[in-house]
Order: sequence, then structure tokens, then C-alpha cells
Amino acid sequence: MRRGRRIAVDVGDARIGVASCDPDGILATPVETVPGRDVPAAHKRLVAIVEEYEPIEVVVGLPRSLNGREGPAAAKVRTFARELARRVAPVPVRLVDERMTTVTASQGLRASGRTAKKGRSVVDQAAAVVILQSALETERVSGRAPGEAVEVVI
Repeated sequence: MRRGRRIAVDVGDARIGVASCDPDGILATPVETVPGRDVPAAHKRLVAIVEEYEPIEVVVGLPRSLNGREGPAAAKVRTFARELARRVAPVPVRLVDERMTTVTASQGLRASGRTAKKGRSVVDQAAAVVILQSALETERVSGRAPGEAVEVVI
């Protein structure tokens, strides 16, 4: 397991959840919810978060259907991740499978007593936490960085 903090991003149309982990990669915690409708502003805020947290990588959740196929949402996230990778270089950006993370996060919030209305902005952060915990576990088990690297195009 590589040592170093990571940032996870759950990209949505309205909001972008952000999470971080400790330098030992043990525990992921919510950071904030970034408004997602203004993509250039969202990228600017994410760059600021990366500069503040100084992660070894940024992990972006890639939405796939249950059968593993990629649709329009995945294409949108790939475009978002490529631009983010360009802006945060040399910090690497990786795409990881995020199937069911929002569902898992929502169930966890409901179990803790959060209502859907109160939890909308928090669910995106919770989904980013789930994405990051999954990526950390994948790396712990496999010994390799999770997901696929996003190539930086300048």
C-alpha cells in the first residue's frame, strides 16, 4: 500500500462530493460538496482542494451500469476527469468503478437518521467516501493502484 493522502470525487450534474483519507490510507472522510452545474468553477474549486490536501492521487468515480457498460454519464465523467487531470498535473487522476456508491451512501445516511431532503448535499460526500474506501481496499488487496489512469492531454 502506497503511503499518502488521496482525494475522491463523486461527479454529479448538480453536486460533486469530495472525500479525503489519512496518509496511511486507512480512513476516508467527507471534505465538502462542490456545486457542479458550473463546470469551470467546479474544476477551480477541486484544484484548490488538491493544492490544499497535497494528495498522491485523485480518484474519480466512474458510473457504469450494473452489467459494467458505460453510458452517457460515464462519458461525461471521463471528460470531466481528463480536464481535472490536466489542471492538477502532475498529481495523477484515476477512474474507479462507482457502481452502487450513491445507493450505499444513501442507505447509510438513512440508517443514521438523515432525511433525504437534509441529506442531499451530504450524500454526495458520503458517496465520495464510499468510492475512496473501495479504492483503498482494492489497493490493499491487489497491491496495485486502483482503476485506470487518466491520461493528461495538454
